[in-house]
Amino acid sequence: MPEAKNLQAPEVVFSALRTMILEGELPGGKPLRQDDLAAKFGTSRIPVREALRQLEAEGLITYHPRRGAVVSTISLAEALEMFDIRIGLECRALRLAIPAMTEQDFALLESICVEYEKCQPTDAAEWGRLNRLFHTAMYAPCDRPRLLALITDNIDNATRFIRVQTSIAYGLERAQREHRAMLSACRAGDVKLAVRLLEEHIAHAQKALNGSVRHGKIGQAA
Repeated sequence: MPEAKNLQAPEVVFSALRTMILEGELPGGKPLRQDDLAAKFGTSRIPVREALRQLEAEGLITYHPRRGAVVSTISLAEALEMFDIRIGLECRALRLAIPAMTEQDFALLESICVEYEKCQPTDAAEWGRLNRLFHTAMYAPCDRPRLLALITDNIDNATRFIRVQTSIAYGLERAQREHRAMLSACRAGDVKLAVRLLEEHIAHAQKALNGSVRHGKIGQAA
């Protein structure tokens, strides 16, 4: 029915625009004009306006008095702070998750590691996707929906800074070794070790990103 399709339109527009922003198809500073977007998605301005409100609430767009809605930019300082936030949120989630982990969880994490090992160094998009999948799967057993939502939103926003996952600056082989070490600690039920390894893992990625930007290997805005 047309009414049902219209009710879904804001969410469809929101999801599509969010993906385009997070994947860099819509870069920081890009104006988002309601008329153009309505024509692109074949809808009225009302669903577009609602989608833009949701994107603004997530910090993905900013409204300027004369320019209207614009894709938000992220500075190096903001990106680095997001890694500090990652440490706080993700270490807490992992601490809660490990006692609830089952063989199914370990099997899923193992399968992600296997896929990760098949990645080519040049396939940054797939590399990044699997990195994000490993982390979110590791925290999922904590069963804290709001905490998990904060974690995924923060990872996605930090990712925008370099277009693909931090692994570009971090190094595929090292990241995989550390993933394997964290998985082993989780299997052993060693919460203290797993959390320490996770904190070191994120902190090193933060340091690698900072160094890459300072040496001109990665741009300073998304």
